[in-house]
Amino acid sequence: MILRIDPSSPEPLFQQLVNCVKSAVATGRMRPGDKLPSVRELARELVVNPNTVARAFQVLDAEGVTYSRRGSGTFVAEPRPTLRKDEGLRRYRAALDALLADALHMGLDAHDMWGGFEESLAELHFPPRGEEEREDDDE
Repeated sequence: MILRIDPSSPEPLFQQLVNCVKSAVATGRMRPGDKLPSVRELARELVVNPNTVARAFQVLDAEGVTYSRRGSGTFVAEPRPTLRKDEGLRRYRAALDALLADALHMGLDAHDMWGGFEESLAELHFPPRGEEEREDDDE
């Protein structure tokens, strides 16, 4: 199964599930239109409370990662920007700074961090850049 959680992690279970789905979509293991298991089915497989799965699905829907159809289920949505580019870059930079500070405190050096970044980046599936975005970059 693609979706896994770690009950011993300090991260809340619903957030682990949100991150797991986002990662599966970003790496292409889940594609737009793919159906997620039902709340009950996934809760049974992961051995968690159905409310935990329902909360994760609500977050994923709110963030535009998935969409739900009453009576049909929850599906992976087509990727679409949910933030203005400058706000996305600001959040990315804040998360990156925190991650790099943690890595430094774990004793990793720049070579270790760069290698890990390149490996992770290579696993992601980015949509092609639009013509409008290219024009903005040239300014």
